[in-house]
Amino acid sequence: MKDLRQVVTEIEKLTTNIETNYPELYRYLDENPMTIPAKKHRHIDKEAMEEYLGEFKAITETPP
Repeated sequence: MKDLRQVVTEIEKLTTNIETNYPELYRYLDENPMTIPAKKHRHIDKEAMEEYLGEFKAITETPP
């Protein structure tokens, strides 16, 4: 089981990979509606970050 620090580190690695290898897409990360929390005043905890990581991985995975 990952702790919060490991989840955040994994998110940072994905973000850095996109910034380095796909700079033309990096500018769209903050504007992607899939990564914006839908709930008001969403509490940011390990569970929320793991959910974000899962969503982030889903939109950044290369199709087979």
